Amino acid sequence: MSFSVPWALLALLILPLVFAVWWLTRRRRRRAVVRVTSIALVRAAVPGRSNWRRRVPPALLALGLAVLAVGAARPQATVPVPSSSATIMLALDVSGSMCSTDVKPNRITAAEQAAADFIKSQTGGPRIGLVAFASTAVVLVRPTTDSRQLTNALGGLSTSFGTAIGEGILTSLDAIAQVDPSVPPTGAAVSRTRGAAYADDVIVVLTDGSNNRGIDPQNAAKQAAGRGVRVFTIGYGTDSPAPLACSSDQFGGFGGGGGTGGGGLGGGGFGGQAGGGGFSGSNPLEADYAALMHISKTTGGTFYRAQDASQLSRALARLPAAFTIVRKHVDLATWFAAGGGLLIAAAVALSLWWDRTRRRPGPVAPGKH
Repeated sequence: MSFSVPWALLALLILPLVFAVWWLTRRRRRRAVVRVTSIALVRAAVPGRSNWRRRVPPALLALGLAVLAVGAARPQATVPVPSSSATIMLALDVSGSMCSTDVKPNRITAAEQAAADFIKSQTGGPRIGLVAFASTAVVLVRPTTDSRQLTNALGGLSTSFGTAIGEGILTSLDAIAQVDPSVPPTGAAVSRTRGAAYADDVIVVLTDGSNNRGIDPQNAAKQAAGRGVRVFTIGYGTDSPAPLACSSDQFGGFGGGGGTGGGGLGGGGFGGQAGGGGFSGSNPLEADYAALMHISKTTGGTFYRAQDASQLSRALARLPAAFTIVRKHVDLATWFAAGGGLLIAAAVALSLWWDRTRRRPGPVAPGKH
């Protein structure tokens, strides 16, 4: 807790004065006590009250004054609140391996549903944009708060050949730069101070394969890190072989010569074309987890692994706490003023109630009960 007017805390010095006045008052009362021989007469004349009752009103009064003094200093609490200024770029892998059925009904369908649920959960919060990447990357939806536009775009995803993770990161950076002037576009010279705060914008890369097209993802990660943009990576799918099956809408062709239709990989589908210094992943149906971890570490993000639809949903659900929550100062002066006033009112009320004159019952008249 912090204070906007810390010097107002000097008002707490009034508390010793209150205690001094209370102590002097009690001392004078003791000196003015009339000595009598019968203690019964004193009890009959003065209402009885236990020691703790005598101390409660002064204690409440002192506490109320202390609370009011603290309130005068305008205390502020720092609380986490959702940020609406952040931008989240979802970069989704749409390579042919996303037709794998190891995740039911297939990887791309489960990813679409999980991403749609995530977008709906962020309604009214940060801007979200969509990038799809295979042999290259393209912006499907620029950062927006229109959840319907985003979910409609997800429903139109179709697979293609290649996996250009680095291109997905750079394309996402340029999309962020168009809506956030504090983030330079790719190709611009950047100079970021070590230890500087991260940007409000982040990139979430969901992929089930290894980079085999375009720029090396590690070089793309360095460009993101230089702009303070964190990249959160999700390694998607299992390492168990499974048939490939996509609907006619989802199957966009795997490219290369001699494609085998909806169930085959095709000549250039996932192979070892490692253009641009790509990863050396050996299994075309398995994400390069080590490389994804390195990307996240370079940029200050986090790596997640999702082997099925439920794990993917949980990974996406955990993301907002890392980058869409900001700290906001909330003024508590009103609450302190109300609390102090109630304590003082309680002190006065109890003092009047316990100090009221008690009348001794008179003699019962003859014939009355």
